[in-house]
Amino acid sequence: MDNVNEPIRFDTKIAVLLRDDLATWQRLNVTAFLVSGIAATQPELVGEPYEDADGTQYQPMFRQPVLVFEGTKELMSTAHQRALSREITLAVFTQELFATGNDRDNRAAVKAVQQGQLDLVGLALHGPKNAVDKILKGARMHP
Repeated sequence: MDNVNEPIRFDTKIAVLLRDDLATWQRLNVTAFLVSGIAATQPELVGEPYEDADGTQYQPMFRQPVLVFEGTKELMSTAHQRALSREITLAVFTQELFATGNDRDNRAAVKAVQQGQLDLVGLALHGPKNAVDKILKGARMHP
C-alpha cells in the first residue's frame, strides 16, 4: 500500500535536450513535439485522468516530471550518440522540421539525412536515471 506521506521516487527519468540557440517559440514547439513521442510509445508513463472538484474531466499527463535541458550543437550530437550506444530510444527534432507542416513531411525530412548528419535541435528520452544522466552529461537545466 502506498503511504501518501512518503515522497514519490522514480527509478527512471524523462528528459528533453534542446539546442541552446533556439528562439523561445522553437523551444516550446520542439519540447511539445518530442514529449508526444514518449507518451505515444510508452503509455505506462501516463497517469490517470484528472478531475476537478466540480467533476470536470481533464486529460492524463505523465506520472513523473519531464526535465528540460539545453546544450550546444556539439552536445546534441554527443548525447544522440551516447543514447544510441546505450540502446535508449529517442525522439528527435531536426532543424529541417521547422520548414515542414505535417507528419508525413517531418518523417521524410528525417529519413533523407544519415544518422551522423542530422542537424539536431532537440531530443527526448526516457530511461534509467543513471543512463539518462550519463547521456546528458555536460547539459544544463533549461533556465
